Amino acid sequence: MAARNTRLMRCTPDDLFAVLSDGWLYPVWVVGAARMRGVDPEWPQEGSRLHHSLGVWPVMIHDQTELVEWDPPRRLRLRPEAGILGRGVIRIDVREHAEGVAVTILEEPVSGAAAVLPSLLWRPLLIARNHECLNRLAFLAEGRREEREARELDHRTETPDPDDGTPSPQAREDVREASV
Repeated sequence: MAARNTRLMRCTPDDLFAVLSDGWLYPVWVVGAARMRGVDPEWPQEGSRLHHSLGVWPVMIHDQTELVEWDPPRRLRLRPEAGILGRGVIRIDVREHAEGVAVTILEEPVSGAAAVLPSLLWRPLLIARNHECLNRLAFLAEGRREEREARELDHRTETPDPDDGTPSPQAREDVREASV
């Protein structure tokens, strides 16, 4: 049984998938991914990979994550691989909600050290980790929404002034008073 977490995010599916489509942001929202070593130029096409490291220097494990399914605005499936730690499957499901989107992460180890352990041991750890992953992902996606809304406000067209730049009588009076 996979570890499952869900979180409400106040953003659009497009905001969320814009974050997910930037492979260089992976270690910003994925707990445990310490640094990026590379992103396949085809990312986020299915079959492309993220190359990153896990751990803390000087003990780092080179990892890679393959994109298995890319179906915005509904789903993303990943297959992380971390050497002896093994491989896993991660599915991120997105559904619209009255206040934004509900995002669910399901994760399960399928091979390696974690897969031989009983789920009683790995599930609570993945649930805690993915709780923080969703918090970080929300921070990024909701920030994109706020930036987009600010840009939209900055780019609104203004109603033309009927005088088209002609100073009002009050402005002319203010100029006269200031020059005296």
